[in-house]
Amino acid sequence: MDPIITARLEAIKQLARGLSDRVAVMDRAFNVVYANEAAWAVDQRQDRRQHHAKCYEAFAHRKDPCGTCPAIKVFETPEVQCVSCSGSGDGTACGMHEAFPLTDQNGAVASMLVLFETASNTMHSNLSPDTSTIPAADRLGDLIGRSPVMQQLFDMTRLVADSSATVLIQGESGTGKELLAKTIHMLSTRRDQPFVVVDCGALPETLLESELFGHVRGAFTGAVTNKRGLFEEADGGTIFLDEIADTTPTFQAKLLRVLQESEIKPVGGTRAMKIHARVISASNKDLAELVRAKTFRQDLYYRLAVLPLYLPALRERREDIPLLTRHFIDASCARHHQTVRSVDEKAMRALYDAPWPGNVRELQHYIERAVVTTTGQSLVCDDLVSRDAVVEEESLRSASRGAVAQTERARIVDALNKTAGNRLKAAKLLKISRASLYNKLRAYCID
Repeated sequence: MDPIITARLEAIKQLARGLSDRVAVMDRAFNVVYANEAAWAVDQRQDRRQHHAKCYEAFAHRKDPCGTCPAIKVFETPEVQCVSCSGSGDGTACGMHEAFPLTDQNGAVASMLVLFETASNTMHSNLSPDTSTIPAADRLGDLIGRSPVMQQLFDMTRLVADSSATVLIQGESGTGKELLAKTIHMLSTRRDQPFVVVDCGALPETLLESELFGHVRGAFTGAVTNKRGLFEEADGGTIFLDEIADTTPTFQAKLLRVLQESEIKPVGGTRAMKIHARVISASNKDLAELVRAKTFRQDLYYRLAVLPLYLPALRERREDIPLLTRHFIDASCARHHQTVRSVDEKAMRALYDAPWPGNVRELQHYIERAVVTTTGQSLVCDDLVSRDAVVEEESLRSASRGAVAQTERARIVDALNKTAGNRLKAAKLLKISRASLYNKLRAYCID
């Protein structure tokens, strides 16, 4: 082989190895000289030993040439630097997106570099022509739904995105609150600025304050340098405060001041700084109920809920289950290099009737598990038989959690009675932090 071609081929191998994009090199006779793993992974039936097959055999899955291939121009017309192909229209095209000439030391075109469409798009077009992309009307960003309640949410989201006011998203766990927040950000004029996510329930009060507002050197043990807070990181963009209901009253008071004054003061600092980050918060608990129970500040609630949005549970939008199921199957098959599979009518009915306490997230994980652990062209009820076991297991877990919660609540009430309502002493008696006690008081609605 020509030394120039050999060197270029080696460079292509080094670059294409490990890429998810499909890359191949063909000679003048359209033999496959090289193809990366992603190119061969499109069809798992392909015999990996036949890497020197013709391109139409390897990638279009046909015995005869495709006819007049646009890529022939690379060899026939020296001035052509790139050609593209959208397919032959008969469902058997190789999926070539672009082809580039590779010249030898004499300047003659000896082979060509081919970039294909993505693996998922090729599988959709070659292996399952009936599977189409989700219509634009049925999705907004990464949110999917054609049910009336979701279409209404899409309309409201578009209106909300144009504003800079705070947004409160409420909905059960697994409904997609972070996806909705990201969609609002991407539809807004802040789309090119940072989108910062904070899980308020995962951090204790002192650490949460430091993470959000930053701290100065020496503010506390371990603060050896100044640290920018996440509000400052999100300046000009959007900050998403997830599980806002799990914050303490002390932190809520500080957050209220931030929203009122549009400024933050780092922990241990003396100077405040102006910030211009839009605040979107979320909770899987009803904040209005927590306000009535006096476990969440009413003034903060009104500040956060200038533009309230509600994400419905999956059981409230069951007509979206077939659409979501097909979407998750397509995505899972592409991710695990499988041909696109379908769901038979009985299996779809089982999915439609399931309770889905974990909502869309549970459906997504369940579909992926079924795709990975089963074979065949379609998912049938036998593939989904474990659904009942999952529900039964979840019921047992729920019963167990309920018993533990009941016992824990009784212990907290007893500790408060013994300490005459002193929460600090009660926390010490229970051997938990004060922040943990506050969280449990809100969770169990203990005044």
